Amino acid sequence: MIGAIDLDSGLQGSLETAIAGLLGLAVVLAMASLILRKYRAEVGMRARGWRLALLLIAQPLMAALLYLALFPPLVYSDAGSMVVATAGASASDATIAGETRIALPEATASTDGERVPDLATALRRHPGTQRLRLLGAGLELRDRHAARGLTIEWQPTPLPRGLSGLWAPREVAAGGGFSVTGSVAAMPGAVVELLDPGLQRVDRAALAADGGFRVGAIARIPGLMNFRLRLRDARQNVAEEIELPLSVVADTPPRVLVLAGAPNPELKYLRRWALDAGIKLHTQVDAGAGLRLGDAPLNLNASTLAGFDLVVLDERVWEGLGESQRAALLGAMRDGLGVLLRIGGPLSPRMRTQLRALGFELGAGADSVEVRLPPSSADEEATRARIGPGTTDAPRARDEAVAELPVLNRRALTLDGAGSHSLLRGADGKAFASWRSAGRGRLGVWTLSDSFRLTLAGRDDLHGQWWSAAFGALARAQPKPMLRIDGEARQDRRVSLCGLSAGAQVRTPQGDDIDVLIDPASGSERCAAFWPTDAGWHVLRQGERVQPFAVRGRDEAPGLRAGEVREATLLLMAQAKVASASAPLFAASSTQAQRGSSWPWFLSWLFVSAGVWWLERSRRGRIAQAE
Repeated sequence: MIGAIDLDSGLQGSLETAIAGLLGLAVVLAMASLILRKYRAEVGMRARGWRLALLLIAQPLMAALLYLALFPPLVYSDAGSMVVATAGASASDATIAGETRIALPEATASTDGERVPDLATALRRHPGTQRLRLLGAGLELRDRHAARGLTIEWQPTPLPRGLSGLWAPREVAAGGGFSVTGSVAAMPGAVVELLDPGLQRVDRAALAADGGFRVGAIARIPGLMNFRLRLRDARQNVAEEIELPLSVVADTPPRVLVLAGAPNPELKYLRRWALDAGIKLHTQVDAGAGLRLGDAPLNLNASTLAGFDLVVLDERVWEGLGESQRAALLGAMRDGLGVLLRIGGPLSPRMRTQLRALGFELGAGADSVEVRLPPSSADEEATRARIGPGTTDAPRARDEAVAELPVLNRRALTLDGAGSHSLLRGADGKAFASWRSAGRGRLGVWTLSDSFRLTLAGRDDLHGQWWSAAFGALARAQPKPMLRIDGEARQDRRVSLCGLSAGAQVRTPQGDDIDVLIDPASGSERCAAFWPTDAGWHVLRQGERVQPFAVRGRDEAPGLRAGEVREATLLLMAQAKVASASAPLFAASSTQAQRGSSWPWFLSWLFVSAGVWWLERSRRGRIAQAE
C-alpha cells in the first residue's frame, strides 16, 4: 500500500530533494535516448514527429506523477476538535457539530462516545486533532503526555467534599518536628486534627478562608510511623480520616564543641538535653584561676575545628580568643562549620565591631529584658500529648495539667537586620535567636540566658525543640545521598523512582523483591517506573541504601486523588497556553496541513505508464508503416 512517507521534517525534505533529482535525471536520460534512437534509425523506420513528441512529453509527466504518488501535495483543513469524557463526565454534556467524542476508561459506562483505552489511541484514530475539550475530573497521568502540544479547554468540576490536597514530608529526623499542610473542599467551619501513632491528638487547626490548614508534631523515635489526619465538620462530627505515613530516621548526630567562660544552669541543662538526644558534646568550661572543667582541652586550630560540625561558645570565650584562634574559627566557618554565639552579658565595643564585620548590627546588649512567649496554637490535650509521658524517674500523668510558660530573660540586642533569619521569636514579634550565612557555614546568635526554666516548669519538650532547631539550622551540612520517589504512591498506579543505579530493587509488604529497570531517557535523573500492586510500606533498596515509602490503597482518600488530577490538568493547560503564546504568529492558525491521498496520483502514473508502454511497442506513427 502506497502512502505518504512520514519522517522528520529535515530528513523528509532531503529525501524529497534527492528523489526529485533522480527522477529529473531519469527524464533527461529517457528523452535523450528517444532522440538518439530517432536519428540512428534507418530513414524508412523513423518515427513521425507526433509520435516522438508524445513520447517525449510522457517522460516528465510520468516522473511528476510518480513524485506526487510518493509525496502527495499538502491538504489544508480546519484543525480537529475532540471531546474527551473523563471520570465524572455527564452523559448529558452537549457535543458541538463536527466534534469527535471519545470516552476514557475512567468515564462511566453510560457516557456517550467512542470507548478508547487511552488518549494516545484516540489521537491515532483521529489524526489532525488539535483541540481537546475535556469533560469531568481531568486527565490521568497515563494521558497527559499525549495531550502535550494540544490546545485544551476545560471547566474544572467541583472537588468532592473533604480533603483535596496534602503536602507532608516522607522522612524526618528522630526528635525533629515536622509540618503538614493541605486543603479541604466544600467544608466551611471544619477542623483538622493530627493524631500520633498512639491516636493521641497532638495538633488541631481550623480552616483558613481558602480551605487551607497547617498542623505539626514531633517525631520522637526512629521507625515507620502512621500518624493520622482527622477532619471534623462544623458540628464536630468526623467526616474523614486518613493515614499519614512517616519514616522517622536516626540521623547521625552532629559533632559539637561547647566552650563556656563559666559554669551556669543554662549550660547544665543544654548538656542534659544533648545527652538525652544522643548528641555527644565535647565541653570545655573555664572555672577561673586557669582551671578548666569538662573534657580534655583542645587547641582551637583549623585541624581541630575540621573534626566538629558545630561550635557553641559564649561572649566571654569569644572575647578571650587570640587572633590566630579567631582566624581559625572564622576560616572553618567559611568552610561549612556552624557557630552559635550565646550572649548573656553586655558586649564590648571591640566585639561589636567584630560582629558588625560578620553582618550583625546587634547594639550594646547592656540591658536584660523579659521575653514572653507567644501562646501555643495547640489546646491542652494536644500539648499534653506533645510533652509526652515523661521519664521513668519523673513520669507524667496523661491528665496532668499543663504548666504555664515561664517568663524568660534575654539581652536587649537587635537580631532582625538585613540578611538575618530568625530562629525563635517572642510574643512581641522580636527575634531572640537568629542566624546568617557566612561563606558555606552559618553564624547564629542566641540571646536567652535562662531557657533552662522551661525544663524546670515541666516544658522540657519546648526546651528540646528550641535547641534542636538551633543545632539543626547551624550544624555543618552532611551529604546524604537520597533516593527520590516522585509523586504520591498509590496502588496500581505508576510511581517514579529516581537517583537509582543498576541492581535497584523494591521490597513489597509481602517480602517479594522486584527489580526495577532504569529508563535510558531519564538521563542523569536515572529514574525507573514502578507499579505497586499492594498497599502498605515498600522499601527501595540499592546496595546499602534503603528508602522506605508508603503506598496508599486504590480507593483510599478519593478527594486527594481528585485534587492531584485537577492540579496536574490545570498545569497542563497552563503549559499549553504558554506554548501557544510563545509560538510564531504563522503557527497560531486554526488550520492544519497534512499529506493528501497517494492513490489518485499512483493510478494516474500507472495509466500513463501503460499507455507509453503500449505506444513504444506499437508500430503506429512510424514512417515505414505509412508507406
